[in-house]
Amino acid sequence: MEINLAGKTAFVTGGNIGIGRGVSLTLARCGADVALTYFSHPEEGEATVKAIQEMGRKAFAVKLDATNSEQVNEVVGQVAQALGGHIDILMNNAGHLVGRSPIVEMTDEHWFNTINVNLTSAFYCTRAVLPFMNTGWGRIVNMSSLAARNGGGPGAVAYAASKGAIIAFTRGLCKEVAEQGITVNAVAPGLILETPFHDTFNTEAGIQGAVNSTPLKRGGTPDDVAGAVLYFASELGSFITGEILEINGGLYFA
Repeated sequence: MEINLAGKTAFVTGGNIGIGRGVSLTLARCGADVALTYFSHPEEGEATVKAIQEMGRKAFAVKLDATNSEQVNEVVGQVAQALGGHIDILMNNAGHLVGRSPIVEMTDEHWFNTINVNLTSAFYCTRAVLPFMNTGWGRIVNMSSLAARNGGGPGAVAYAASKGAIIAFTRGLCKEVAEQGITVNAVAPGLILETPFHDTFNTEAGIQGAVNSTPLKRGGTPDDVAGAVLYFASELGSFITGEILEINGGLYFA
């Protein structure tokens, strides 16, 4: 089956760098027009937009704090208008570790910042997008993590909890919107290199240790995750909803 997203529109949060950039470019290569958001690194957003436009697709980038409900509603409205009044594909990619902290030392601020950027952001964006997913066809893909399965690394309890909640959010939502022709799935990456996450929060020794423990003996790439998102976003995954796809090279089996 040919993957053809011509005529479809996509909204990718955090779509300027890392996994989000890989997803934005992959969807565009298959024919979708793409709106992406960024919180930092606007130059990367501009570069991603330019790359998509060179494919002959519509694209634009907008700054967004996905933890701000009012801002999310405003930006989604603008995006939907620019994309012709409908958003067909939503990739809730925005999120990050925030920092490492054992529970006994964790501040309220750290806990809520982590939950908000990884879980609340997906809620806000999904709630805002659903009224524009109005053609009888829709795809929502959420970003979970291997941490949701194994509890994460040192000092990552809050992150693991937020990503575990994404799994429950995905499975609850899929039943709620199925009658509208919308599927809801999630991806749960393990070690994905070429991303700010591992550049910031992992050591070279930690990364190498994870690679050595992975049966495929390598870290993943943004394109590895983007391929899984594309599967869910296309007709190939039309009869799959509420699923969590593990992308970790065999490091962990859910």
